[in-house]
Amino acid sequence: MSTSRRSLSGVGIERKRASLMTTTNAHDLSAIPESPYVSTSAHSIQPLYSATQSYSQSEHRPPSPPASSYFPSVSKSQSGEPQPAPGASDHFAYSTTLRRHHNEGSLSLSLPLPQKFPDFASAEGLWHKAVTAVTGHQRTHEDDVLENGYALVGGRVSPPPAFDRDDRRETPSARFAHCTVEDTIAHFRTSATSGLSVSSISTLQNVHGYNEFSVSTPEPVLIKFAKTIYESPLILLLCASAAISAVMGNVDDAVSIAVAVFIVLTVGFIQEQRSEKSLEALNKLVPHHCHVVRDGQSIHVLANELVPGDIVTLATGDRVPADLRVISAVDFEIDESSLTGETNARTKDASTCAFERRADGVAEPVALAERSCIAYMGTLVRNGRGSGVVIATGTQTEFGVIFSMMQDVEEKRTPLQLSMDELAKKLSILSFGIIGIICVIGMWQQRPWLDMFTIGVSLAVAAIPEGLPIVTTVTLALGVLRMSNRKAIVKKLHSVEALGSVSVICSDKTGTLTMNEQTVTEIYVVDEMLNVDAPHLSSSISPAVRKVLEIGSLCNNASQARNADGVFSGQSTDVALLNILSQFQVPDPRPTFTRLSERPFNSEQKYMAVSGFHSYSAALYSGSPREIYYIKGSIDAIIERCKFYYVADGSTPTLDASTRNVILTNAQSTASRGLRVIAMAYGYGSVESAGPDLSSPPHLTHRSSQSMPATRPPTPDKEKTNLVFVGFQAMLDPPRKGVADAIGLLQSAGIQIVMITGDAEQTALAIAQKLGLQVGPRRTTPGHINRYCLTGKDIDQMTKAQLVERVGSVSVFARTTPRHKMAIVEAFQTRGAVVAMTGDGVNDAPALKMADIGVSMGKSGTDVAKEAADVILVDDNFSTILPAVEEGKSIFHNIQNFLSFQLSTAAAALTLITLSTFFGFSNPLNAMQILFINILMDGPPSQSLGVDPVDLAVMRKPPRKKNEPIITNRLLYRVLFSAATIVCGTAFIYTTALDDDLVSRREQTMTFTCFVFLDLVSAVQSRGLGCGIAQNKMLVTTVSVSLFVQLTLVYVPFMQAIFQTEALSMRDLATLILLAATSFALHEGRRRFERALNEESSYASVMEEMA
Repeated sequence: MSTSRRSLSGVGIERKRASLMTTTNAHDLSAIPESPYVSTSAHSIQPLYSATQSYSQSEHRPPSPPASSYFPSVSKSQSGEPQPAPGASDHFAYSTTLRRHHNEGSLSLSLPLPQKFPDFASAEGLWHKAVTAVTGHQRTHEDDVLENGYALVGGRVSPPPAFDRDDRRETPSARFAHCTVEDTIAHFRTSATSGLSVSSISTLQNVHGYNEFSVSTPEPVLIKFAKTIYESPLILLLCASAAISAVMGNVDDAVSIAVAVFIVLTVGFIQEQRSEKSLEALNKLVPHHCHVVRDGQSIHVLANELVPGDIVTLATGDRVPADLRVISAVDFEIDESSLTGETNARTKDASTCAFERRADGVAEPVALAERSCIAYMGTLVRNGRGSGVVIATGTQTEFGVIFSMMQDVEEKRTPLQLSMDELAKKLSILSFGIIGIICVIGMWQQRPWLDMFTIGVSLAVAAIPEGLPIVTTVTLALGVLRMSNRKAIVKKLHSVEALGSVSVICSDKTGTLTMNEQTVTEIYVVDEMLNVDAPHLSSSISPAVRKVLEIGSLCNNASQARNADGVFSGQSTDVALLNILSQFQVPDPRPTFTRLSERPFNSEQKYMAVSGFHSYSAALYSGSPREIYYIKGSIDAIIERCKFYYVADGSTPTLDASTRNVILTNAQSTASRGLRVIAMAYGYGSVESAGPDLSSPPHLTHRSSQSMPATRPPTPDKEKTNLVFVGFQAMLDPPRKGVADAIGLLQSAGIQIVMITGDAEQTALAIAQKLGLQVGPRRTTPGHINRYCLTGKDIDQMTKAQLVERVGSVSVFARTTPRHKMAIVEAFQTRGAVVAMTGDGVNDAPALKMADIGVSMGKSGTDVAKEAADVILVDDNFSTILPAVEEGKSIFHNIQNFLSFQLSTAAAALTLITLSTFFGFSNPLNAMQILFINILMDGPPSQSLGVDPVDLAVMRKPPRKKNEPIITNRLLYRVLFSAATIVCGTAFIYTTALDDDLVSRREQTMTFTCFVFLDLVSAVQSRGLGCGIAQNKMLVTTVSVSLFVQLTLVYVPFMQAIFQTEALSMRDLATLILLAATSFALHEGRRRFERALNEESSYASVMEEMA
């Protein structure tokens, strides 16, 4: 109770503020402040609806400016979409359903909720980051209690809702699905005909809030810069190195490190900004609006302003604005694929759902997909019309439940980020070790302690590869650019490389692997089965096939014209029957057909029938055109009404038992492959059907008449069982083009592809087999268990440990819910897999965010799916994942090649200086020469290693493990080999050129030039094993320029004075070139040996997979 009182303390202030905002000039909306505490996410609400809880939220929420403030034309626009005012896109993401809440004006509010500041805003946070970077110690659960999805309710910390499969909280839709229409209307004190009174709306909005969801506001530029620093231990280590160098007087080192850090910040920020701009261009702001009845009048409002108790009217093409309890329906069908994953539209009516009984006799609410009297927020009306009472808005809707689940999922660091963190920790230990060793040596040699400490710090700073963040960022940025050219928008740079580490891809079926639209793939007439795999000329088809196509068009309620997107609107089956006409160049016969009567499809009779006459018909009955009866439906419902079958006009033989059995056998065979069979027949006479619903609101009758011809009450049909069977059309939601090939290549790269769908098991297995997934032989034996497939019920009966053990061999998950998808992703992650999740629906969003990489569709993807994803495929093409994986793998190997070169150079320089210091020799290199080598190590030659082209052999390697370090044993051997080559060659020149204890300019120049030559050879030979010298033109150019600069340092008098060099004789230069050639040959032998090892490992992995 105290919580409610405290939260109410700011309502008066906020209400006055909101009233002022509604009067603000609509063309200056970008300046409208919003409360940072206005939220309907899972972090600010009490647990969802339960049987003992009243509907209103227990905590009152201050209202923010209504969405209509940003869309001033909504009340005037009774058709079409309202246009947003300037600045509206700053306050909403993707659509008016997702509001961005800004922090302006928050200082004027005195609400009790504590505000949490990010770690980087405090010295304590930076200290924890530094300690973590050096020691690897992670903060405890108590330290991060507010960072790990915990919610603040009543000023106390409470854990986020658990995702246990036994957690069955009752939502409003679950409750009201079992309430009658009368009880529901009485509960909300509304009227089915008049709706709510306008005067009560503001009060209800104060109680329930707006029908919308809160998403995070884009971070300010300074915050992004700061995050780049404090979230990367390697950057923190570099900053510490710069600070120490500045204190020790090594200003050059400090400046070079600071410049490197600045480049990393700039490149990363610019590229992520470009991705955000691409995303904004892809998603224009869409206002969700609806028709609602208030005070007996039908008005047009934005969906945000709906409240529980509103009466909403819907027609074909409308998007459901909130969870509704259906109170009237006429041929009402809704596409719920974005919520449940099922392709087929669900028929809705006002009948109350019955409770399900468990084995122990306990009654529980009917499953989400089976609530036939509930219309869910965000779903699409495919056919018919209806009305319903709003029972839930915002996070109380089923859409909101999923959105809340998504909000509670923490983002994970990518494998590359984890590897970089680990590398930073190891380099920190190495740096402290070097300082300690140098100090011990100095004390043993009785040298000044401070001098040795200074040398140790200088060497430690030199050991840290400050160029690594630059190369990593630039390489990732180039990968993002290449992906954008391939129609993929990457939100964050590290997501590109993470795709290369993926070992499991969990993909939603509907709309991702398939087209999410029914498509006719087979046509059957007696004695002929036609596969629709290519366009056919109209002259090449038989009269029976043409008749099947015409009946499919005539017995159809889809729109007669295509919409602005070039598609027909209507029920998916009807649209498929129209789309097939263009494949065979058959004109649509509906314009020449006058429909007189209709019997709509229902689940009991399982057929639809129409009757009328053609304008060109020569058949007369009593002096007028004869009425023709067309029917389509299930094969069983149609075949039992037929006594003849169609061959051609004038040829309709009797349908005997043998022919009937052949037809049924073909239909059953087709259906067993997961196809939906729609049979066609015709006869003469009229159809028994009720007239149009005259009680519908005027705007509904007008809109529905655009797609459904007017009908009249027909005369009784005398010839129902005397029909002519013509054939059937078989359809399914087909796989997208190129998906099967992409899956094959991904599987050959060692990546497990898993399909997750809400469809039935047999349908899912049929699609999986077409896509090339490993599902074993198809068996239709009753009771047969397919070990490659798991259903949602199977998952519910398993423990987490059992699911983790089982998922390794499963390729198909059927009849799944969002919670099942999250459990599947978690199970794979528990097995150590790097999981990518692809999807486009609301039901995919929690799993998209929970996965290591979330991939959403750009065209068909819902707003919430795009918000949760890391990568967005602009053209909805699953095949784009293949080049993305190639890019990711290539980027990681390029970074390893760069590390190999840089670490070998650093190790060689450190070894030379350490050995000369230990044995008391003069330093073989002066300060300026060491500086040039450092620039060479971090400069253009090393940077160019990050742009090696994609090596096709990389795809044959299995995905790297999540915990695999970036410095592998093979990489370490390569570093030691390259460093040993440089050290031995330079030491050989140093000792042979040294005539006495003093180092002359010639001897130092020989040593310096030898080191640079061998280092450039190391750079060239550190390129990818499959990359030819001429393939990386940038590497050739930078090495050539570096070689030219080195010769300039030796032979140009001005540079000689700066670097203390002298011109070498041709004999000395020839000696150095011969030594470099020897090093090149040794490196080439090492590369051939590594290629042989790769071939052996690839062969072994192939044989293991075959076994």
